[in-house]
Parts: sequence; C-alpha cells; structure tokens
Amino acid sequence: MLKSISILLIAAAIVWFEVPPLLDKKHKKELLAFSILLAIGVVLGIMLAFGKTIPTPMDLLTFLFTLFTNLIAPLLK
Repeated sequence: MLKSISILLIAAAIVWFEVPPLLDKKHKKELLAFSILLAIGVVLGIMLAFGKTIPTPMDLLTFLFTLFTNLIAPLLK
C-alpha cells in the first residue's frame, strides 16, 4: 500500500511541475499526450507494486493476429 501511495505522490509532483507550463503555453495536444502516458505509467507502476504480472506488447500482437487469422482463414479456403 505504501508503494502505491508513493507512486501516486511522485505522479502528483510530476503533474505539479509539468502541467502549469503546458497550460500557460496552451499546448493542448502535448498536455493530452503527457496525461495519457503518465496515466499508463502510474497504472503499470501500481500493478507492479502489487505484484501483478504485466503482459508484454507481444502478447497483444499475438492475440490480434490470431483473431485476424481466424477471421480471414475461412474466407481464403
């Protein structure tokens, strides 16, 4: 629990320092990208802190290509 709280505090500190300049300069796209990447990082960090296994990107690609192959294969026969 302490690890997840520390991850959230570090994320809050990062937001505290990084977001105001982005808002002042009206960089909305950069702010959106920053927010998405920070959220992904926080979620993955908390998952690791709780000892969960994080799937690799290759698992996602394997799932998608298997699904695509299973959908297309009957059409090619």
